[in-house]
Amino acid sequence: MRENGWKSKVVKKYKATTNSNHSFPVSENLLNREFTSDRPNQKWVSDITYVPTDEGWLYVAGILDLYGREVVGWAMGERMTKELVLDALRQAKVRRGNPKGVLAHSDRGSQYCSHDYQNELKKDGFICSMSRKGNCWDNAPMESFWGKLKQEWLNDKRFRTREDAKRDIFWYIEVYYKRYRLHESNNYQTPHDYQRAA
Repeated sequence: MRENGWKSKVVKKYKATTNSNHSFPVSENLLNREFTSDRPNQKWVSDITYVPTDEGWLYVAGILDLYGREVVGWAMGERMTKELVLDALRQAKVRRGNPKGVLAHSDRGSQYCSHDYQNELKKDGFICSMSRKGNCWDNAPMESFWGKLKQEWLNDKRFRTREDAKRDIFWYIEVYYKRYRLHESNNYQTPHDYQRAA
């Protein structure tokens, strides 16, 4: 890297997105770091991240299918609410043909523990799983995706508006990551090609 004048992109400052200080019930960690899956719609992981803009934070909720590592649902907004994660979940369900019995893993944030989110999971017999308190490794594939989004695409950009950021995030998720980015865990296939082969 030194010989070619290359420098790595550095991780920017951390902003907490999990509020686990609430009175909602919390689910057991059923995923238990078993990040492999032998079929689509067996295990989904989800999380919220943030992107700075000149207008303020843009929050992004995402859902990743562990089979093929495809982002199957996402939503963006200026507030980190239960509606944000509900929109991502509903999009994932529609895109995947309303599957039943998916193991849906998240952190213990109030958005995921809310009655509305839990009821949405129960409608299709989804099984709720949650990370242990303060343990990001329990949701490592989703955290890894956010790291790729930021390090590969967003960290050297400044966004004037949230809409500008939304356009760039949409392109990364729906075009580059899904159709062009090769993954070691997919035998060096894109998420799109790996899912299509299934």
